[in-house]
Amino acid sequence: MASPKSASASLPQSLHSVLLDLLQRPYPHVPNPPNCRKRASVALVLRVRPTFGHRPDPENTVLTLPDDATTEERLDAFFSQPWVEHGDPEVLFIKRASRVGDPWTGHVALPGGKRDPEDADDRDAAIRETSEEVGLDLTTTDYLYVGNLPERVVTTSWGSIPLMVLCPFLFLSTRSDSPTLNLQPTEVASTHWVPLRALLSPSMRTVEHVDMSQRFRNMGGFLIRLALRSVMGFMQFSAIELSPTESLQSNSTPGLIPEHAPTPSLFNRWKAWCLSNQADSNNRNRPLLLWGLTLGILADFLDMLPPHTAVDLWKYPTFTTPDLRLIASLLTYRLRQHNKLQVKSGARPSNTAVDSQTAALPVTEATAIKDDCNEVGIGGLGVGRYYGPSDRSPEGTRYAVGIMLRGYYAKLRTAIYIFVAWRMVLGAAGTIYLWRLLRQKGVIERIFRLLR
Repeated sequence: MASPKSASASLPQSLHSVLLDLLQRPYPHVPNPPNCRKRASVALVLRVRPTFGHRPDPENTVLTLPDDATTEERLDAFFSQPWVEHGDPEVLFIKRASRVGDPWTGHVALPGGKRDPEDADDRDAAIRETSEEVGLDLTTTDYLYVGNLPERVVTTSWGSIPLMVLCPFLFLSTRSDSPTLNLQPTEVASTHWVPLRALLSPSMRTVEHVDMSQRFRNMGGFLIRLALRSVMGFMQFSAIELSPTESLQSNSTPGLIPEHAPTPSLFNRWKAWCLSNQADSNNRNRPLLLWGLTLGILADFLDMLPPHTAVDLWKYPTFTTPDLRLIASLLTYRLRQHNKLQVKSGARPSNTAVDSQTAALPVTEATAIKDDCNEVGIGGLGVGRYYGPSDRSPEGTRYAVGIMLRGYYAKLRTAIYIFVAWRMVLGAAGTIYLWRLLRQKGVIERIFRLLR
């Protein structure tokens, strides 16, 4: 097994190979499904940070090649530089600004947004949104457009209604210095450059706890949400804790000195717990977690890089309530073992694009589908939709986590039904036991006498 040092040293070379493959074999265009017109694009922006002892020539911070050089030639020239060979590849993330009513408020994401009518295509939308949100002009010679990652249909998490098609595009900065960012404070709270080696590290894997009662905020308000939270707890999703090498905080007031937020009172912490575990998204001390839709995009990319363990590090979504967690584990055990065997015998590209609000899944054309491809599960756990062609496999592109989750959501729903029935039986048994106990001690009779 390669040491961490040698694995890190080989990462630029592996990245070079992956980028060449994406350039030469782009993923197919995915058309909009019926009754869905919206499209959105995001930009996965890469750079290579020089390491100590392998600094580039200060006078040659820009890669110069003939105007007619192909993208492949530019990639070869860029990765042949000594400072790149010993450098540290990084990805640019944003933390979204907190906005009332935004289901992704405070989430870690990639720069991007919805496609506008004036955008020429999906890639143009990613370029425009990146310029508006963080001030990067991806059309200059400082950036190479490399290719795209699998496009996917974003659907509602409880239903099968498609919301938009999400299109990820990959760009590489060829400069050795850090680009100047200009953050849009209404859209972006902060930006973070995170090393690929950290994203690939098992030690950075963690979980995100999501408040599933949020979906009932318009169906009874606070009390119903609090009751559901008390009974069902949180839902637990795979996540990566980000460790940035460089961060920039958005500030709309020039000259303002940021102050540390005071420690919230016990009441405010209880209130934040009751409202949502995301309620403290403004807290800068809160760990930066990559999960949900953005993790799904990155998982497709990370699994192409050594040690190719993005799927192995992925964990099944579950619940925090012990008895519900146990029921779900027992009910899905055989299914999980069966699906994992199917993954080991199939292709490795992965997808984990799920969160508490939506499901976003890569899509392929399937000529004979036995499963319900429009099924969507709890908390964004959709099994996917199939639109558009695929040239990645004779049988269509296969996504490992998609295979692992096949049939899992139906089992989870059954687990919840069993859990609710179990809690009702337990509650009824407890009530009967308490009634008999109080009656034996004469408490019930004394209460009746007082009421008379």
